[in-house]
Amino acid sequence: MAEPTIRDKTAIVGIGETRYYKRGAAPTPEFQLALEAILLAIEDAGLKVEDIDGFASYSNDRNDPTRLAAALGLPSIGFSNMFWGGGGGGGSGAVGNAAAAVAAGYAKYVVAYRSLAQGQFGRFGQGSQSKVTIYPMSYTQPYGLLSPAQSFAMRVHRFMYDHSIGHDALAAISLASYHHAQFNPRAVMYGRPLSREDYDNSRWIVEPFRLFDCCQENDGAAAVVITTPERARDLKHKPAIIMAAAQGSFFRQGAAAHNAPDYGTSNFKGVAPLLYQLAGIEPKDVQVAQVYENFTGGVLMSLVEHGFCSPDEANEFCTVENLTWPNGKLPINTSGGNLAECYMHGLELITEAVRQIRGTSTCQVPNCQISLVASGPMVSPVSSLILRA
Repeated sequence: MAEPTIRDKTAIVGIGETRYYKRGAAPTPEFQLALEAILLAIEDAGLKVEDIDGFASYSNDRNDPTRLAAALGLPSIGFSNMFWGGGGGGGSGAVGNAAAAVAAGYAKYVVAYRSLAQGQFGRFGQGSQSKVTIYPMSYTQPYGLLSPAQSFAMRVHRFMYDHSIGHDALAAISLASYHHAQFNPRAVMYGRPLSREDYDNSRWIVEPFRLFDCCQENDGAAAVVITTPERARDLKHKPAIIMAAAQGSFFRQGAAAHNAPDYGTSNFKGVAPLLYQLAGIEPKDVQVAQVYENFTGGVLMSLVEHGFCSPDEANEFCTVENLTWPNGKLPINTSGGNLAECYMHGLELITEAVRQIRGTSTCQVPNCQISLVASGPMVSPVSSLILRA
């Protein structure tokens, strides 16, 4: 019997990104940003617009695939899909769903995309301004738990307490992202380096998160094109072969009242083992990782749950020296990530993983053969992705 996996059956062949803006600064509507990124990804692949016949997105994306198809003049589409969940947990999942559709023959060229215009539709990082609270926030808002930072801080606090992890680990994750952004002209924080002194002097948002532990809020769009390796042979760039994509949620992690029995977790304890099993590799084989940072504490737990170190090794593993290009043991977020490149809900982490495989990153890991993406710690569901050369 054939293995139940999409390993090596699909590839990312095109990437596209708009200019990235501070939240509210995009001069065009969100739908137009989505179209721009999709067209750039199609051009990057060397395809014709009418070749596209499928779309996948996540996090309640407002840009309907059939409307996109109409605006692009597509003759028809054979696949459209939205990954559940309102956070960044679906970035790798959207690519995985697109890959499954291509492998199954529902479509030949599927675009996975994400577009945000927070000036048009409101801020993500701000607590609700409504006088009415709805599920799931109805469990927490009456008690003053209003913003994403507040919600996730308690999980990180618990994890750090349970394993005696100090604040240096969070600082190293932040400093690594800002270090990499200084080589990336696309990054919103390009030209704005962060020192440890700046980090330590920044204001508390909610303990254990200082200002630079928190992701940015941005406008823009990003997209990738997925097809088979056989079709990729005739296209412009070296394909990034999809070894595996996994998605899911661990026991009671969707419990809205913060009462999951395993509380200090990034929710990758089920997804990460499945990811490696499907890919047929081990954590030691990964050369570079793009790890979604809503907050640095989520990265800390994601690294542990993807097997790069044990919880009790986190203080020694999460250092600036280990996490930064060019000499680190495991460079992370080599474009600057959500903290310092752009918060495009983690889709920009996938475009950076592709660049690492192509050999075109501004912080290029030498001879990069395997690149991992972890999407959306501490939300439910989450997803991860492994690409190879």
